[in-house]
Amino acid sequence: MSEEMEKSFESDEVLSDVAVPAEGEVAADTQSTDTNTNENAHWYVVHTYSGYEKKVKDNLESAIINRHLEDQIFEVRIPLQDVVEVKNGVRKNVQRKMFPGYVLVNMDMNDETWYVVRNTRGVTGFVGPGSKPVPLTDAEIKPLGIKTDTVSVDFGVGDEIAVVAGVWKDTAGVVQRMDFGKQTATINVDLFGRETPVEISFAEVRKIDR
Repeated sequence: MSEEMEKSFESDEVLSDVAVPAEGEVAADTQSTDTNTNENAHWYVVHTYSGYEKKVKDNLESAIINRHLEDQIFEVRIPLQDVVEVKNGVRKNVQRKMFPGYVLVNMDMNDETWYVVRNTRGVTGFVGPGSKPVPLTDAEIKPLGIKTDTVSVDFGVGDEIAVVAGVWKDTAGVVQRMDFGKQTATINVDLFGRETPVEISFAEVRKIDR
């Protein structure tokens, strides 16, 4: 992890009288997940204005959909940590940001994706020498609960898939979005007379060949 991020984490305001890691200290948003299969994709650290982490995540995810960059920017993540907060003698499980002021982005770095991320409201720049984006190494990624194993699928955004298992079995639809972190594909299904997006596990779908 970069020295800049470590300093930010160490200087974070104490949330309670005592805060110690709880069992399974990596929170749900940072549990081990597989990344995408794009060999050019890496995890980058993006610096944000203080308190803007969630807003940056939401704004960037909206931009990804609006600009149809799902196959180039794969996941935006705010590393969280489960801690036990002890205050006035009362213990409570809470979540805190591991690195306040930073978000992680798994992306294929090119001129277009750099521009979209860099110009997202609340972003101040990428972490790296001279603000040049430098991807995290496997050693830096591991403590964040992110696996670098690949997931192989034979379909992508715009392909038609059939659901072969689970709640939506025998449903078919066109892939609107893919989340390689969660290993899900989003399709629209007819629910109560209107199209509704639903996430389906990669393991429950098959590509429909035409």
